[in-house]
Amino acid sequence: MTRPPLHIDELVEHWTILDEERELISGKRGATRLAFGILLKFYTQYGRFPRGRSELADEAIEHVAKQVKVPASEL
Repeated sequence: MTRPPLHIDELVEHWTILDEERELISGKRGATRLAFGILLKFYTQYGRFPRGRSELADEAIEHVAKQVKVPASEL
């Protein structure tokens, strides 16, 4: 099943790392930093962790990757 691309408003609303979340992420490095940020944002949105990579939209990964300054390819 192909998911429709996420709209920019949805990316900003659900996948932008908030100031209070940055402190949680700041101690992580590299791929761990990116994965932690993605898991944190997914959990805050859905109340659970993703069951697999297929639940994560590429646009969401790219959006978080830019914020944590880790290439999305490291996930």
